Amino acid sequence: MNVGIIGLGLIGGSMAKSVKARTAHTVWGLDTDAETMTLARICGAIDGTLTDENLPQCDLILAAVRPGAAIAWVETHAEKIAKSAILVDLCGVKRAVVEKIAPIAEKRGFAYIGGHPMAGLERGGFVNSSAGLYDGASMILTPDKRTDMQLLETLKAFFLDIGFANLTFSTPDEHDRIIAYTSQLAHISSSAYVKSPEAQKRRGFSAGSFRDMTRVARLDEAMWTELFLDNADYLTEELDILIEHLNQYLGALQSRDAETLRSLLKEGRDRKATAGGN
Repeated sequence: MNVGIIGLGLIGGSMAKSVKARTAHTVWGLDTDAETMTLARICGAIDGTLTDENLPQCDLILAAVRPGAAIAWVETHAEKIAKSAILVDLCGVKRAVVEKIAPIAEKRGFAYIGGHPMAGLERGGFVNSSAGLYDGASMILTPDKRTDMQLLETLKAFFLDIGFANLTFSTPDEHDRIIAYTSQLAHISSSAYVKSPEAQKRRGFSAGSFRDMTRVARLDEAMWTELFLDNADYLTEELDILIEHLNQYLGALQSRDAETLRSLLKEGRDRKATAGGN
């Protein structure tokens, strides 16, 4: 199978490395950064550059760039995508992307499905990508009325081959609503938390809690601004809920209300037990 990957940062670069390490597929990659392209070729993550000439030969195309860039690339190159090809975007939001790309795919006759790999690191770029990034991770797909079982079987085999543990099916709306809480709210909270003046005085006083709370504050502000704004409605709702809960703790502390504070902490502990996870 010929696999084309647009964007060779952390997500696309890891896809390329995993495909080459674990399958016999041919990988053609494309990135706007010349150094990234050179590194990808030298380390064997790609077999060559994805071009207008070989794009029609791609069986699977993965768009691993920001939402706006993914939409723009598809709008520009749709005519060269084979009708037998499958296009999957790997963007962190789904409604804004699917709304634009799905009609193009339907018009041109190729298969398209929204996707989002549930894996990442606080540091981006090809230099931080790895063939093992997706080991044990979940791959979210957002099938629609045009999605058939054969397409899903093909994608299941592909993603499991490169390390994913399972596929999770969702709608674009459900995806964006849940991801606002599980990912985007965490990034905003971390960014706000680390702005305390005490963060500069923490040496010798910080351990796991500080590392956990600040890890994702080291983000790509341009990319996350786009993701946040594309999902502003659901993210605003989650922020409102968080602020309301924080104000409850603030009120209990200001009034020195031990009973209320203990109750709030217990509720949080119980909710964590119910939610599961690490």
